[in-house]
Amino acid sequence: MGYECFDVEIADKVGHIKMNRPEKANSMIASFWNDLPAIVDEMSASGSVRAVVLSAEGKHFSSGMDLSVFQSDPTLADGGSGGPKHASRRGERFRSMAMDLQDSFTALERARMPVLCAIQGACVGGGIDMVSAADLRYASASAYFSIAEINIGMTADVGTLQRMPRLVAEGIVRELAYTGRRWTADEALAAGFVNQIFADHEALLSGVHEIAAEIASKSPMAIWGTKKSMQYSQEHSIADGLEYIANWNASMFDTDDMAEAFTAKVEQRAADFPDLWPLSRGL
Repeated sequence: MGYECFDVEIADKVGHIKMNRPEKANSMIASFWNDLPAIVDEMSASGSVRAVVLSAEGKHFSSGMDLSVFQSDPTLADGGSGGPKHASRRGERFRSMAMDLQDSFTALERARMPVLCAIQGACVGGGIDMVSAADLRYASASAYFSIAEINIGMTADVGTLQRMPRLVAEGIVRELAYTGRRWTADEALAAGFVNQIFADHEALLSGVHEIAAEIASKSPMAIWGTKKSMQYSQEHSIADGLEYIANWNASMFDTDDMAEAFTAKVEQRAADFPDLWPLSRGL
């Protein structure tokens, strides 16, 4: 299936979702918001994709939300004259749209496999919303970040203000959100927002794919359990998190996977783990 904003490949258990509109700095048009969660959800449901690399063609990772998303909706573009007359209904229309956009990035969190972002050049506005929802972030030396919504008189509302303070110090996020200034790759590395900086785009993609391949070589059930446990612990107390992982392993721990891991190590070969069970809707 072809997508307007993405090229999609799957090889050796690693999915690669590549934004393909470099001439528009990979801005996020309407189809972007519909297709990204569909792609990620499909990869997760398949059970055979064990890691995902999210990258972009061109000089910039993403310039964020394309203004056409607002301009195409008369309810939002002209103060509401093309939509409901009541202010409360216009407000609800905006709220529903914002929550739909938020879910596009929540798809990265609910995926059963880790999502790794390879970021070069600009990562602004919606770009930060997106990478903040990913598991891991890697950057080229050219990368920079900006919570740019404040520069157009808007409060960021698609996830940055909720997720980024869980990744770096809140004071840093407040400064970036209040000023809209550029945050360099070096600053992001020092703050722990990105895991590693690569010299250029080519090295970035090669390095991130290597890390994704390493993740894909592990037990997919153990990887999924690790992701779920860490997500749960972000929202709950240490005691609750300890109980959660105890319950998870009581029901999900696979002794066959452990036996295969030990056997493969003794035999000095790559372990061969079964895929996750594919998900389907309905019976």
